Amino acid sequence: MNALGFIDALGLIPIRRQGSWAPSIWWILCLLFAHGVCQAERFRPFIASPWWRIASNPQLGDWTSPKQEPVDFAIWQAADGSWQCWACIRNTRHPGKTRIFHRWEGNSLLAPDWEPKGITFTGDGRIGETIGGMQAPYVIVKDGEYRMYYGDYRHICLAISKDGKIFEKKLIAHGMSGLFGEGPTAMARDPMLLRVGDLWHCYYAAHPAGRHGIWLRTSEDLERFGPSTLIMTGGQAGDRWWHFECPFVVPYQGAFYLFHTQNYAVGQQQTSVVWSENPAYFGVDEDGGLVGHLEVAAPEIVAFQGKMYLAALQPELDGIRVAELGWRQVE
Repeated sequence: MNALGFIDALGLIPIRRQGSWAPSIWWILCLLFAHGVCQAERFRPFIASPWWRIASNPQLGDWTSPKQEPVDFAIWQAADGSWQCWACIRNTRHPGKTRIFHRWEGNSLLAPDWEPKGITFTGDGRIGETIGGMQAPYVIVKDGEYRMYYGDYRHICLAISKDGKIFEKKLIAHGMSGLFGEGPTAMARDPMLLRVGDLWHCYYAAHPAGRHGIWLRTSEDLERFGPSTLIMTGGQAGDRWWHFECPFVVPYQGAFYLFHTQNYAVGQQQTSVVWSENPAYFGVDEDGGLVGHLEVAAPEIVAFQGKMYLAALQPELDGIRVAELGWRQVE
């Protein structure tokens, strides 16, 4: 219900003075806006179809390990129409932090069992990356150019592609790959980008000085990013660094919904969904925007042929799956 509907329900609409609202009505309007009666309606997402698996645990040659797990990933459509999935594989036998990127390709988002295409990126210490530190890619397309943002266990980095398949890491000042970070131990990671108005919003996870949460930087050109702002932490999600993983923000019906994962563990996977009318704030030490939870980890939402789809990790952390995503209004 909007403000005028609420006033009408109270029987106050007829009170007017020379074609304008009476002062008492203006006060009521102000109070309604201040207390959220005029907020956008809230919706709760749900899994609207059976799941299908698109990626399984890959063979990595000498780096294959019985403990390896595909985790954070990205999905997009390449220039030739094929579908691409890159995922971080952790707990491999690769030196350092054990994390590398692997790629799969499919003919359709709706098809199962995409073809594994092999290892793509590893951490390169020569350009300032952490060895074995590849984390959570995310891809956007701007002006015909594919731009992959990813973590290197310390910085958010950038790679560029013309076809959406073969990417080249972009080096910045002094031949290094890092665009920005939150310090050597804060582990800036899991970038996701959304354009709101004239600004690109880069959401990411980090824990500088022990302040765990979801952070935001904005940019006009996708390479120079402004200062960081903490936009979500605390509340029901918890107070540990792993309670704020894999942020993904979806515009829907006049508001924004932040999906973020608290738990990857087998049998305990959980992602919170938080509503906000402000894409730069989802709740610091409060849960006013919480609309629900999904029993998934590392969600990514893909729009395709007029529908939304949610991709997430397999429950056993041995692959990636997709299902249709639906929305129900919160009463």
